[in-house]
Amino acid sequence: MRRKRTSPGPSAGELITKSERRLRRARVFFGHGTDNARDEAAALVFHAMRLRHDAAPAALRRRATGAQEMLVERLLEQRIVGRVPLAYLTHEAWFAGLRFYVDERVLIPRSPFAELIERRFEPWIDARRVTRALDIGTGSGCIALAMAKALPRARVDAVDIDAGALQVAEINCRRLRLTRRVRLVQSDHFAALSGESYDIIASNPPYVGHREMRGLPREYRHEPALALESGREGLDSVAVILEHAARHLRPHGVLVVEVGNTERALMRAYPRLPFTWLDFERGGGGIFLLTREQLIQGQ
Repeated sequence: MRRKRTSPGPSAGELITKSERRLRRARVFFGHGTDNARDEAAALVFHAMRLRHDAAPAALRRRATGAQEMLVERLLEQRIVGRVPLAYLTHEAWFAGLRFYVDERVLIPRSPFAELIERRFEPWIDARRVTRALDIGTGSGCIALAMAKALPRARVDAVDIDAGALQVAEINCRRLRLTRRVRLVQSDHFAALSGESYDIIASNPPYVGHREMRGLPREYRHEPALALESGREGLDSVAVILEHAARHLRPHGVLVVEVGNTERALMRAYPRLPFTWLDFERGGGGIFLLTREQLIQGQ
């Protein structure tokens, strides 16, 4: 028979400090939503204790029950031993100020695209005239759904080749009450979009090359390889996008694509395209912008 605890459990703040030390010692990789041990530990403990981050600092004084303390321990074990990214343990990720459900069918949202969407793609396009937008390789739906929130006059198509990813996107579409304006489409890039045209085409496609893929931290092994790897140089998917995007863009429409560390390889492969590489106040990069007219001239 299990004995009842007579002394109060540790506070949330104490659990965070203890978890932070363990994460530091384990040298886990950060980059799937947080970039340091303290923030990761806080997210883990707040999830396990069902605390709201906006309730801090009072929440830090809350005492954990025995069950909550055990849950923190189990989550830490999965995070450290299994190297499972925290977002897959909590099934929660934030993007452009919106909360998304995630699991191992989709990448964990972490793109600097969020900042561009929050700015409504200005000054690159007049947001007031955007009525159609497309997200290629939507995964969790984070880019498509964030665009729909930021551009309330726009209807958005969210495309993915993987049926499992679209199931996750549908969960998020329903949670954010955007089913009337966001259409989920199973398609290999533009294959199912014949005759469709858009003011904005956005994409965070797979762009990791074979060699880079082999060197990624263990945490990335939990993400779908289909959403990460894209040929020898990481250019296979973006090459399809560049080949077909112009015929799906309206006059003065823009194509915005994240290619991460493949930036230099892309510029070598397409020397005639006048890529505009975007800067972000909150960090990150590897995102280019091209207008429809630039795409046509560069081909």
